[in-house]
Amino acid sequence: MKIICIGRNYAAHIQELNNERPTEPVVFIKPDSSVLPKQQDFYIPEFSNDIHYEVEILVKIKKVGKHIAKEFAPMYYDEIGLGIDFTARDLQAKLKEKGLPWEKAKGFDGAAVIGEWLNKNQFKDLNDLNFKLLKNDQVVQEGNTRLMLWKIDELIAYVSTFFMLKKGDVIFTGTPAGVGKISTNDYLSGSLENKELFTVKIK
Repeated sequence: MKIICIGRNYAAHIQELNNERPTEPVVFIKPDSSVLPKQQDFYIPEFSNDIHYEVEILVKIKKVGKHIAKEFAPMYYDEIGLGIDFTARDLQAKLKEKGLPWEKAKGFDGAAVIGEWLNKNQFKDLNDLNFKLLKNDQVVQEGNTRLMLWKIDELIAYVSTFFMLKKGDVIFTGTPAGVGKISTNDYLSGSLENKELFTVKIK
């Protein structure tokens, strides 16, 4: 299992972090050890004072594929989910400043929250899905897949050009605006089309 993440896929999020708008998807990978075990609390790591939440729509790959054409991408997934790409923003800033890879800021233990999976057929249009993240019962992020710069099928086609996709791989499709810092005792919950798919306590 590999976790393939897409950065800068929502224009408003690009603006809030003062990043340059990309001409093609920004791709990075988290190791499988970054997945936060179900029902486990997230512990803020000692190496960062600025861990940010980033809620994202997830896609689970169901079969092997390489060089997948966009029109055939729907054949490679049945399930949609929601998760968090936790980011050590202070560490990421230092790495970006030096032109170094982001893995330490994105792939640390527990940095990937993967919520409950839903069958994609229960949704009318995967390019019009509402999702949100609540922190301590207050909405902090809201997004809709229609605002993605690259939609799900486009991402699968693009990523499969570089990496063979295998059954069980998960694609994090990018986060909307509203990312922010977490603190000890925060409580996060994520919903897709008003169905809660995960909760996380911060320690």
